[in-house]
Amino acid sequence: MQVLEQHDLLTLIYEKYGYDFTNYAKPSLYRRIDKFIADHQFESINNLQRLLMYHPEVFQIFLKEITVNVTELFRDPLYYKYLREIIVPRLASYPIINIWHAGCSTGEEVFSLCIILKEAGLLQRARIYATDINANNIEKAKQGIMPLRSMKEYTINYLQSGGKNDFSEYYTAKYDRAIIKDSVRSSIIFSQHNLVSDHPFNEFQLVMCRNVMIYFNRVLQERVLKLLYQSIAPLGYLGIGLKETLAFSEVQNKFETVCKSLKLYKRIV
Repeated sequence: MQVLEQHDLLTLIYEKYGYDFTNYAKPSLYRRIDKFIADHQFESINNLQRLLMYHPEVFQIFLKEITVNVTELFRDPLYYKYLREIIVPRLASYPIINIWHAGCSTGEEVFSLCIILKEAGLLQRARIYATDINANNIEKAKQGIMPLRSMKEYTINYLQSGGKNDFSEYYTAKYDRAIIKDSVRSSIIFSQHNLVSDHPFNEFQLVMCRNVMIYFNRVLQERVLKLLYQSIAPLGYLGIGLKETLAFSEVQNKFETVCKSLKLYKRIV
């Protein structure tokens, strides 16, 4: 794609649909757009622009495929082991535990946290807000359905995270699908939220925003980090992706590092 065509496409998306991709990491974003054009056999980026202009249903497909969704139950088991053993017990002192999982994708990591809270006897006291820019992700997460073939790997992740129970008690197997039980999902409030343009909407004792900012440039990372900071109650916790950082951010000194290797922080200011 030529620079002018790229700019025109992103401008169209923002003006018509309100999604601002201009501060996403450009090489990765443009590779995904090129792949979308090739996969759907569009003749050119101009052809894609015309379709996006007059066919909102095409944009929904575009958004679904352009936003990156890499997730699994108990992804990075040591991260969840630390949550289980250190962070969650500290949350037990709150009468109501407010948690925000920003960029929840299709829900696997939210369900993981719910299982930990359930095993700690805290799930009924928790209100977990799970948000994503992609409405298709939210609808899929609400259903709690995933491939049954994945459960063997997820069971291993669960055990490595310190889980002691029979993992199969958290889902129902039906044909080739696994459905996360309502008893795990009951405290989750799923909704669409755009980290780029929307505002904070609560004070949370724990905010998880993992592997989202790696697709943003420095300007957008800073904007999102400020939003996350504003959303965390004093002494609340922030978890980001293992390849992400608070370094060089204006909010860096407002957090204390809880676990450097797992990118867990506590708000101190």
